[in-house]
Amino acid sequence: MSPTKEFRLLALENPLLDIQAFGDEALLKKYDLKANDAILAEEKHQSIYEDLLNNFDAKLIAGGAAQNTARGAQYILEPNSVVYLGGAGDDKYAAILRDACKQAGLRVEYRVDPKIPTGRCGVVITGHNRSMVTELGAANHYDLEHLKRPDIWQLVENAEAYYVGGYHFTVCPPAIQELAKQAAEHNKPFILSLSAPFICQFFKEPLDASAPYWDYVIGNEGEAAAYSESHGLGLTDVKEIAKALANLPKVNTQRKRVAIITQGTEPTVVAVQGEDEVKEYPVHPLAKEEINDTNGAGDAFAGGFCAGIVDGKSLEEAVDMGQWLARLSIKELGPSYPFPKQTYTRSQ
Repeated sequence: MSPTKEFRLLALENPLLDIQAFGDEALLKKYDLKANDAILAEEKHQSIYEDLLNNFDAKLIAGGAAQNTARGAQYILEPNSVVYLGGAGDDKYAAILRDACKQAGLRVEYRVDPKIPTGRCGVVITGHNRSMVTELGAANHYDLEHLKRPDIWQLVENAEAYYVGGYHFTVCPPAIQELAKQAAEHNKPFILSLSAPFICQFFKEPLDASAPYWDYVIGNEGEAAAYSESHGLGLTDVKEIAKALANLPKVNTQRKRVAIITQGTEPTVVAVQGEDEVKEYPVHPLAKEEINDTNGAGDAFAGGFCAGIVDGKSLEEAVDMGQWLARLSIKELGPSYPFPKQTYTRSQ
């Protein structure tokens, strides 16, 4: 049997160090945060990072949604299967990120900015909710120049599938478009995550510019609702929104677009372009006492799903792989996966 090709999946987004702590209603109120949300930091949020570290026994965890997804896909796939791109600083936070990725077997190729600190994300956990406040730092300075650097572009051309986290729409949409076009021209899967309601609401233009290139689009019920509202679809039913996403105009007609909407413990909804039936895949429940932390569960789902797509699995099995990895992640603290490694087995 010939050895599997290396770095088949290439992912792009914003590497961040998560500063994660269990908080309370008072903490959310202090920084004007919703219990379950993801936002970019404003002036009023600047002190939250030190507050979490000094007063809430915060843990430092390698984060950034698509970096979590890339680590998740690598968890399932053969060694040296995934490479991740993004912008980082030249500081201790970047060293922590690199170390975490190395332990996970994930290759990272950061655009390093020596003048700007590595991005960070304050994560406040209350019950099973998580509120995220991101200061992008060096992640905000990723550029097309890095993507087009000959050694990096060679990785792009070599990859067999691309995954882009929607948070990158706030950073470098031209880089997303380059990957999208590369995917369409060479009939390789382009997988996009909507990432957060604010992306659908406030970064509509770059999001919509990339839409014709989506082969797979992944979101949760909140993101689906935000997409419907911001695009005037007038739909509230998740299945109908999934169908609308699946049937948007598409450049690469060799692949039918697939829209996947996760709903926490409710079934995962899957719509395929041109097909009337919208399928639902039940989520296998976890006992309450097994739930440690839901931060990163969506990233883990995307990681398992991407691994399935890269490995040529059926759509049904790729969804099952996503659910399996999400279930493992929820038992861990933060967006992480258990070691020693567990091997995927298909649900019955």
